[in-house]
Amino acid sequence: MQTTLHSAKIKSFTDLKVWQEGHTLVILVYKVTKSFPKDELYSLISQMRRAASSVTANVAEGFGRQGYKEKIHFYYQAQGSPVELKDQILIARDVGYLNVNDFNSLVGQSNVTHKLLQGLITKSKSFLNPKS
Repeated sequence: MQTTLHSAKIKSFTDLKVWQEGHTLVILVYKVTKSFPKDELYSLISQMRRAASSVTANVAEGFGRQGYKEKIHFYYQAQGSPVELKDQILIARDVGYLNVNDFNSLVGQSNVTHKLLQGLITKSKSFLNPKS
């Protein structure tokens, strides 16, 4: 059975491209922060992991809401997290915890996720005030 674009309906939050890219970001953050010093476990490691996982958690919660106004609220919540994470990535780089490759991967994945969130918000807002 072939899948066409028209038959690829979004049934779960995991079908959303933004959630998929956000999940990739979460996994990357977990892998990279494993090598951080253990004394960072309850500070920078924890902050970075919470910020990354907050993206996918808020997308999932927004997806589960009924009205677009509610959905958009959670998508906006999600949008702040990659920005917060970028600040933490800069700190990790500047204190010597990140090499150039890991830094670039994290920033790149954060940017992809952030742009997709902006697109999801814009598209969701278009359903609130459809043009007649």
